[in-house]
Amino acid sequence: MSKLLIVGTVAFDAIETPFGKTDKILGGAATYIGLSASFFNVDSAIVSVVGEDFPQEHLDLLTERNINIEGIEIVKGGKTFFWSGKYHNDMNSRDTLATELNVLADFNPVVPQAYKDAAVVMLGNLHPMVQASVLNQMTTQPKLVVLDTMNFWMDCALPELLEVIKRVDVITINDEEARQLSGEYSLVKAAAKIHTMGPKYVVIKKGEHGALIFHNKDVFFAPALPLEEVFDPTGAGDTFAGGFSGYIAQTEDTSFESMKNAIIHGSNLASFCVEKFGTERMVDLNKEDVYARLQQFKSLTQFDIKL
Repeated sequence: MSKLLIVGTVAFDAIETPFGKTDKILGGAATYIGLSASFFNVDSAIVSVVGEDFPQEHLDLLTERNINIEGIEIVKGGKTFFWSGKYHNDMNSRDTLATELNVLADFNPVVPQAYKDAAVVMLGNLHPMVQASVLNQMTTQPKLVVLDTMNFWMDCALPELLEVIKRVDVITINDEEARQLSGEYSLVKAAAKIHTMGPKYVVIKKGEHGALIFHNKDVFFAPALPLEEVFDPTGAGDTFAGGFSGYIAQTEDTSFESMKNAIIHGSNLASFCVEKFGTERMVDLNKEDVYARLQQFKSLTQFDIKL
């Protein structure tokens, strides 16, 4: 079974959308990535940090999904990273109400010995120096390194971010971030510019409008499944990343054709994530639901063009 190493936050979120609000619930990039990747036949591990206030039941949930948690450091007396946000009516924009770094402020990732040779490394959204530190600990060069990042790091840690980008095979960012990173408005030009920074593949997420993947002159577009309602978009991008990296780790195929399938699988899983608050839908999800919706994706996207 292929190994997938996931690096990112395991956290608490408090979310408000037009459909309601939550108290502190389970969140964090690595949590969503791990839950999503657990639908594939992979041996995955999370590297993260939590405080002593983090409930055992959340850790048990991860191990029940066959996710190795040796790399999740528990800081005695520490408090877990917390984010709170409120979404606007369009569900595409949001206001951050609170960000408490807590134990994340001094996080020094330690990769478990058994995963230092992981075939696929998924670097979730974190400080670029933390992402680089994980790559430095790998004993063999991974078949594929995937990086997720955001505009915050482009604003406050751009030199460090550019150093990490040089070392990755795939970068996943949204359209706004692609424009900021490249200085180009056209996404085609933006992807070409980002290619020159190091990644062979550039994945640009467009939320409810799907995702694009660029590889040299090749481009592929995966739509997002039209949903009757989006309940909470928190974690959808991380769920997408988990589906993408989980599929690649399972197949051990890093060709462009395989990447096309990977972004369909990522989009498929992300379409479930938005149906309930936080990780709730991903926890309830079963493989039969995932397969049935994959069939919907197939009928949505496949047809013969009459020439």
